[in-house]
Amino acid sequence: MKKTILAAAMITVGLIAGCGSGGGTTPATGTTSLSGKVADGYLVGATVFLDKNGNYQLDAGEPSATTDANGAYTLTVDPADVGKYPIVALAIKGQTMDKDTGLPVANSYVLSMPATATSGTVNSNFISPMSSQLREMMETGKYASMQQAMTALAAKLGMTVGTNMLEDYMLANNATMHTAAQNMASLMGGEMAQVMGTSGTTVTVDVNRYRGMMGMIFSNMSSIKGPNSQTAMTTLMGTMTTTLGNMPMMSAGQPYLNMSTAFRGGMVGGMSGTGGMMN
Repeated sequence: MKKTILAAAMITVGLIAGCGSGGGTTPATGTTSLSGKVADGYLVGATVFLDKNGNYQLDAGEPSATTDANGAYTLTVDPADVGKYPIVALAIKGQTMDKDTGLPVANSYVLSMPATATSGTVNSNFISPMSSQLREMMETGKYASMQQAMTALAAKLGMTVGTNMLEDYMLANNATMHTAAQNMASLMGGEMAQVMGTSGTTVTVDVNRYRGMMGMIFSNMSSIKGPNSQTAMTTLMGTMTTTLGNMPMMSAGQPYLNMSTAFRGGMVGGMSGTGGMMN
């Protein structure tokens, strides 16, 4: 299964038209650039794209790029699309290299950045497990603003009010955020067999399962954030695998669950696997 996912991801990246690169390219007339970096540690060779239909997978016609040796990317997009669509990054098993370790990532996983946080006027559209969590928090409809969501996430991590949870935590030498992001990426990668699949040559993402996974990570953030949280992570990984495996797979054309609904019911209460982002 995982070999199939890797092969499909590589084929997809090669076939999609309009791909850019991590290096700064000069946008064509009538276009603008969205630039930034992708990280757990900086990720080299990750696929980045503007997700115009919100399905977390690269489709024909969506601007895309591959991160360079510094984990940087530049997307050339229509100015009207800036702030309208989220940016998604795919780390590909065996192909994308994590500069924290100098090795290819052990499992494929998906990161994203909220549409409203993107900007064409800066070079800091930073995609990470933190930005991914904030995107899912905003999808619940519970948070009135990005700042409110960042405050809630900072509280889960025991950080001070006003911390910029979208910052490049490595550039800022923020060890707390970096360690938490590493742990989150490990959990996300460990559950991708439950979340990712293939359709022909396209990598697919079961959005309901993906969002369920992110809800469980959020619920247990205070337990998994630190450098000595391996026991808690192992316990959570087992719970997540069971819970996600019991979620019905999303059929083609089936609408995504409302985020407020997706994290109720079977996801209440910390390590039991319940609760999610609404609690």
